[in-house]
Amino acid sequence: MAALTIAGLTVAEIFRRRIAWILLGLTLASVLLTTWGVDRLVSTGRGHGVTDLEVYVATSQILILVAFMFSFVLAMTAAFLGAPAIAADLESGVAQAMLARPIRRSDLVVGRWLGLAAVVVAYAFASGLLEIVAIGFVSGYYPPQPFFASGFLAAQAVVLLTFALLLSTRLPAIAAGAICVVLFGLGWMAGVFAVVGRFFDAGPLVTASEASRWLLPSDGLWRGAIYGLEPPAVIFVTLGRAGPAAAANPFFAAAPPPAEFVVWSAVWVVIVLGLAVISLRRRDL
Repeated sequence: MAALTIAGLTVAEIFRRRIAWILLGLTLASVLLTTWGVDRLVSTGRGHGVTDLEVYVATSQILILVAFMFSFVLAMTAAFLGAPAIAADLESGVAQAMLARPIRRSDLVVGRWLGLAAVVVAYAFASGLLEIVAIGFVSGYYPPQPFFASGFLAAQAVVLLTFALLLSTRLPAIAAGAICVVLFGLGWMAGVFAVVGRFFDAGPLVTASEASRWLLPSDGLWRGAIYGLEPPAVIFVTLGRAGPAAAANPFFAAAPPPAEFVVWSAVWVVIVLGLAVISLRRRDL
């Protein structure tokens, strides 16, 4: 009950500090801008005799690029929400006042995580689906699995949020947030090296890159988002024309992440959250 109370207070604090409203405003501006751009491209293409199938294929690739941009926005949002979650409480003395009451340190960590994860997941689904609906309205194209794609984007953000929370038990907020963002970028680059290295049969590079995916599963989850947005026709044609070389494209996924990887990602979040609890328990306040 204490953890749920802290979670509710965390959500209320995000709205009180206008963080949620700022995110909403920026999201609406981004959706309007990208929708306007897609509308202009579709109108121009159809004016030059482009078929509906070509419009759908082009729109699907634009939507994947928009999702890529959105994944970075989500990652930074998660990192800079999670980074001060514990660190700010410790620096301001709020944590000492709370923990002097019958509240365990684990309640503080889990409560903060629950509140922030609820906000991040809700934001990922609401923003992602809004973008998909808006682009579909002006182009006529809707991805095959929008909830699937939004779910993987949300999971990616939760991974970053949990890691930022762990760092916040030991590091200042700015340092924790910066580390998370840099590692997120490096994780994505490792994923690129993995798919390109597999095409060139660079065994050691592929092994190292794949290992990094399991250490920080954000990039593997991003591949699930791509798969949810990729039309089956594009997958079929791309594999038919490019064959194994298609896997070297960082914006193409012929299959979703393996079930064992998805399970590991959930286990990874639990392990890192547990480490955050242990870290705070062992820290002198």
